Amino acid sequence: MSPVKRLSLRLVLALLAVLSPLRVAAADLAFEATNYRHLLAEKILPYWYDTAVDWEHGGYLLSDDVVRGRSVPNEKLIATQARMVWTFSQVHRKGFSTKERDYLKAAGNGVKFLREHFRDREHGGYFWSVTLDGKPRDTHKRLFGQSFVIYALVEYHRASGDRVALEDALQLYREIQRHAHDAAHQGWREHFTRDWQPLSEGDPEALVDLAGAKGANTHLHLMEAFTELYEETKDATVKESLTEALALNQRYFFPEDPAQAAFHFSPGWRRLSGPKSDGLNYGSNVEFAWLMVHAEEVLGRRPSWPQLHNYLMHTLRNGTDQQLGGVYTGGMENTPATDTTKVWWTQAEMFAALTEGLRDQPNNAAYTVALGRLISFVNKYQTDQKNGIWLESVKADGTPLATGLAHNWKANYHDVRGLLKFVEAFEKK
Repeated sequence: MSPVKRLSLRLVLALLAVLSPLRVAAADLAFEATNYRHLLAEKILPYWYDTAVDWEHGGYLLSDDVVRGRSVPNEKLIATQARMVWTFSQVHRKGFSTKERDYLKAAGNGVKFLREHFRDREHGGYFWSVTLDGKPRDTHKRLFGQSFVIYALVEYHRASGDRVALEDALQLYREIQRHAHDAAHQGWREHFTRDWQPLSEGDPEALVDLAGAKGANTHLHLMEAFTELYEETKDATVKESLTEALALNQRYFFPEDPAQAAFHFSPGWRRLSGPKSDGLNYGSNVEFAWLMVHAEEVLGRRPSWPQLHNYLMHTLRNGTDQQLGGVYTGGMENTPATDTTKVWWTQAEMFAALTEGLRDQPNNAAYTVALGRLISFVNKYQTDQKNGIWLESVKADGTPLATGLAHNWKANYHDVRGLLKFVEAFEKK
């Protein structure tokens, strides 16, 4: 091992923080991947294990901020609770558990809490939120949250061998199909009361996207969940649903031309416009692109590499800071970004998408430079140097904007997943 690679983690982080974007872009990606593996093992994952696992009541406590410090959250939210289960399960499978920190145990703690407190044994599905000790708080059924339960249970089954977790995932899938699938127009209705009555158009209880509409966010994450469920079960009906979700995403929400990506449609697939529906989100675009390729490979299809590259190049042209690095939040069609905030999960999905793009085009210099600049930006501006956790958002120039490390909308799934993909792709074996 070279002297550089024998440097302590603290010194490596210090060096990364001062390197210029151009210097990091030219660096060996294998070196960067090794650094991130150490960072995951020694700082990022221990942070989540030590601060977030609620060993008293079960599940996870997510409320930490660089400026305000750690506090007690007012509820536990299904999406982030399930995402934490997914991450702890995934990192255990990848060999990160130690004698001091058993990530499978941390995942099991979350699964037990989901089963005992989030699951609605009367009407099926999972509540949106519960109190810290597990009493139902918001009993609505929102498919955005349900999708992550499937995603988490499949991964926990893979990590633990718990067959019940996989059966629970299949049962939830069947409940979604029974209550939410739109047999007339395809796709899925997204917002329901506890007993699966659809919310009326414009109901503010939708919380995620628009009540009465079909949204990119939910359909993307349903595709994501169905991909993992089908890969693990090879169930024919799940395959049909995955095929449908993939086709609808490719046709309506994320078409071949990235400039035409859309947030919302009516139940009959009329594109909606308005303050919440106009424009596009670069993070969602690139997240879809790499998840699309994964779904196609799980289905045994030839990946739509040209579409992935369309989305990457569109984001590089319009949504990426070419000087400082980092990806902006959103814009309109083929014009420069209008929202130049740099949000943590957007950076994470660009990590994953560029990694995937380089799998197909390993000699793509534009991707390599963009990934180097992204690494430099995240290390210098988006990362809390104390614990390696990414700040929720920063301004275009890197000034902290929202300094949250963990809360009910910020778990560890986007960033850990993106870093794991990067490490596995570029670390020297």
